[in-house]
Amino acid sequence: MFSCNTSQKENENIKGKTAAKSKVENLEKIEIEIEGMTCEIGCAKLIESKLAKTEGVRYAKVSFEEKLGRIEYDKNIINKKQFYNIIQNIAGGDLYKVVRIENVNKFTSIE
Repeated sequence: MFSCNTSQKENENIKGKTAAKSKVENLEKIEIEIEGMTCEIGCAKLIESKLAKTEGVRYAKVSFEEKLGRIEYDKNIINKKQFYNIIQNIAGGDLYKVVRIENVNKFTSIE
C-alpha cells in the first residue's frame, strides 16, 4: 500500500508540473515601436536590459536603427500594457515613447 500512495503522489506531482508547463508555454510575440532613443549603447541596450529582466519575458531585443523592440513573453505573467508602462517610465518617463505595440507571428532578424 505504501508504494500505491507514493505512486499517487508522484502522479499528482506530474499533473501539477504539466499544468505549470502549459502556463509557461502561453507565449506571444510583439513588436514595439519606440521613439526617443538617441543611441544604441545607452538607449536601446538600456531598454533591452529592462525588458529582459522583466518576469515573464523569454526574449527581448531592441534595435536603435529600426526604433523597434521585439519581445516574446508569457501572457500568463505579463501583458502588453505593462510593457508600455515599463518603457515609458524608464529614466523618469521623459525620454522614451511607445508609438505602437503589434502582435507578430515571427520576428525578422535584428542585427
